[in-house]
Amino acid sequence: MLKTYKLIITGQVQGVGFRPYVYVLAKEFNIKGTVSNNEEGVIIIASGTEEEVHSFYQKLIEHPPKVARINSHHFQDIELRQFDEFQIIPSKKSGKLNLQLTPDFAICKDCKNDISNRENRRFHYPFTTCVNCGPRWAITNTFPFERDHTSISEFEMCEQCINEYANPEDRRFHSQTNSCSVCGIGYKLVDNNEKEMQVTRNQIFSKMAELLSEGEIIAIKNTGGYLLCCDATSEETVESLRKKKNRPDKPFAVMYPSLELLEQGLRLSQQQKKLLCSPERPIVIIPMKDYKGDVAGKAVAPGLSQLGVMLPYSGIMQLLANELDRPIVATSGNLHGSPILSDEKESTVILRDVADYFFNHNLRIINPQDDSVVKISERSGIPVMFRRSRGYAPNLFKRTESTTERVMALGGNLKSTIAFIPNDYLYMSEYLGVLDHYDVYRRFVDTVTKFIRLFEQEPDVILVDKHPAYQSTLYGIELAKENEVDHYKVQHHKAHFAAVMGEYNLFDHSEPILGVVWDGTGYGDDGAIWGGEFFTFENKTMDRLSHFEYFDWLAGDKMAKEPRLSLLSITSSEDIPEIAHKFSEQEITIYSSVKEENNLKTSSVGRLFDAVASLLDICDLNSYEGEAAILLENYVSNYNLDECMTYAPEMEGTIISTRAIWNNLYSDFRSGTSRERIIVNFLYTLASLVKDVATARNIKNIAFSGGVFQNTILVDMINDIVGSGHKLYFHRELSPNDENISFGQLMYYIHCTKNTTNS
Repeated sequence: MLKTYKLIITGQVQGVGFRPYVYVLAKEFNIKGTVSNNEEGVIIIASGTEEEVHSFYQKLIEHPPKVARINSHHFQDIELRQFDEFQIIPSKKSGKLNLQLTPDFAICKDCKNDISNRENRRFHYPFTTCVNCGPRWAITNTFPFERDHTSISEFEMCEQCINEYANPEDRRFHSQTNSCSVCGIGYKLVDNNEKEMQVTRNQIFSKMAELLSEGEIIAIKNTGGYLLCCDATSEETVESLRKKKNRPDKPFAVMYPSLELLEQGLRLSQQQKKLLCSPERPIVIIPMKDYKGDVAGKAVAPGLSQLGVMLPYSGIMQLLANELDRPIVATSGNLHGSPILSDEKESTVILRDVADYFFNHNLRIINPQDDSVVKISERSGIPVMFRRSRGYAPNLFKRTESTTERVMALGGNLKSTIAFIPNDYLYMSEYLGVLDHYDVYRRFVDTVTKFIRLFEQEPDVILVDKHPAYQSTLYGIELAKENEVDHYKVQHHKAHFAAVMGEYNLFDHSEPILGVVWDGTGYGDDGAIWGGEFFTFENKTMDRLSHFEYFDWLAGDKMAKEPRLSLLSITSSEDIPEIAHKFSEQEITIYSSVKEENNLKTSSVGRLFDAVASLLDICDLNSYEGEAAILLENYVSNYNLDECMTYAPEMEGTIISTRAIWNNLYSDFRSGTSRERIIVNFLYTLASLVKDVATARNIKNIAFSGGVFQNTILVDMINDIVGSGHKLYFHRELSPNDENISFGQLMYYIHCTKNTTNS
């Protein structure tokens, strides 16, 4: 007997080939009916025998399209309807958006073959995509994901593309980004005076490869924004890019033409290879042990024994890679500190003195994104997200906890992101940057506006950091006033702790959770600068349990930029002559006087890293955020836990004795202990303290957040020392750094603010 059912599928199900997949599957199971997108996901009306529809439904849920992610699925019997066939019907939007958005996907194997095959009609067409790959969020104006809702709608499909789009046997069946060289996106190669190079389209990529080998710098408009590219094997060229971009030491990412060439130079684990070849295709940071390649390491990653590498993820970069015999630098197309550029006119003006040539195209990029960055810890294989952007944003793969309010969180200041709950889902923007830069702040404001417009929902509550001078806080308070809604201030480190708890859904955990939150800076509830905190969460209540003993915070924001100031702060007066060579006489006089009268204190573990780096003459002045800590980690090639010693005395009370740790470390330094041994012992000290605090309170569940936990050696040590007998929670989907603050603010507000007042 025939019956009709309604199936509702939610999650990452738009822009992933879901409807054409359903169409083919329906034909297989003799199902009649329709499939369409709407503002909540995919809606299927399926008519057939009960056995046929159930079999169809089961296969659909158990074996969805490869880049789809199903969050929920509902199956209900409805009134019998008669259909002559199964059809994909146009999407209808009857309400406000309530579905997950679709991130960008790297070029798939089939499309990669198409653009490399001379016999294929898409040979050398760099915007080749199908249902399994291509830009999504980068070109999206609104959802449901339909061609008319993207910037590619400006290019009308030719007859052949229309035929592919209508053919159920073709993988471009209902591919919303379908185009070809006849009907699609135009592109050209110009010099920095905007003079077009006289080459055919099929010659452009070989010409670009030739220019790169000659030492030229090319600004390439990729599918998510501009990349600045040059020969990674030429020290002179890389140094030239550094000078022009005003980026003296921060490492550059390197794109290898192929996995095969990459493996000739670097040893890769299966985890690393899986990430490098994934649909997200992030930059992966790889140790350069026994490196056999020819990258100019000293210029590409100054002072580091690791390399951030990626493989081509768009048709543009793949066609260039096909012509390359060497790795190239592929770094964000911007000036240091500014957001990634995507507009041709703006980029030409800003990058004219940086790039010698420009590869431009006329596809509008609506949501520019930096490349995502991930590192795998060597011993434990724990993934650490350094930057969450292209390929991951703007989704976060969890449904929100029950809340009747529409809540927007505006995050921190350094590594800005925005999080929003306008419906059943939580959305989190790509990494935006440091809000002290005007252009980044402007993009931050634009992103807030875009989220509100996209979901057609104004927030009922706006969440901000407690720091009174953060740009995100000031903007959020003003926005709340304009919209006549409440704002709520969430303490920075409590947001960190709430972020990792939210990632693992720990708020209903029956046992207490220990939160270890270590970072560089954050405004504390007592007005001090926190950053070395232990919290507990139990019975819906978060409390500060313990922290590192306060030391002086000197010279405001300057302290985070000059590790030597952290060294001066923590060094006792009698020892200052031993470090005086790092300062002028006038500086010593001024800072010593400031120390005597200073009332602003800090517990920051991040600044402890800075002090150690400066003491060991590794870094006195940061040229980029976190440089000292990154260089410090780089000095450790290996370690044996049995040979490590702790600098911390036995715990008494709730305060960690920063002074005692420093005195013991300084004693080792004076006795001539090697840099590597001191660094290993310092990290061992930190890892051991986690165990000490957890043991003292008999807490078995420990969650970690804060930028310090981007140090993968520390993560591995904690796993080795504390992992046995304890359940450890490190960020997996989010970065431990301030990118997670907006998410943490939401989690704290939902779970920890009942019966409390805002302060």
